[in-house]
Amino acid sequence: MSDFEVRRETALRILKATGIPESNYRPPLLRLLWHLGFQVRPPHFAGFGATAVFAGTFSAIGWGALMWLLVWHNARWSPMAALGASAFGGACFGLLMSSYYARDRQKHRLPDWDSLGTTGLGQTPDTHRR
Repeated sequence: MSDFEVRRETALRILKATGIPESNYRPPLLRLLWHLGFQVRPPHFAGFGATAVFAGTFSAIGWGALMWLLVWHNARWSPMAALGASAFGGACFGLLMSSYYARDRQKHRLPDWDSLGTTGLGQTPDTHRR
């Protein structure tokens, strides 16, 4: 098992023990990326900026495409106005999601990603124990 996989499994075990809903720390897009071999941290263990960019980008693409097909194209919006609105909406969503995960990380006193896996796969770091 790779170092990333050990840390990911430790992180998922810690997150499960906190009582956070699984859909919050293992969203479908993240599970798909893991299945495809991408080494993406669970959102509670990713940095603020990385989470904002990740969530904002996927939100802007999905929401922008949907809005273009259903509303903006028929309302004769220019493509640049649609791109701007998508980028703004994605940035707002990314910042909100990043703030949510940062608050949860602090609330549950989650350990740092780099400390995961250093105590072995079967144990949780002492920094998480209450």
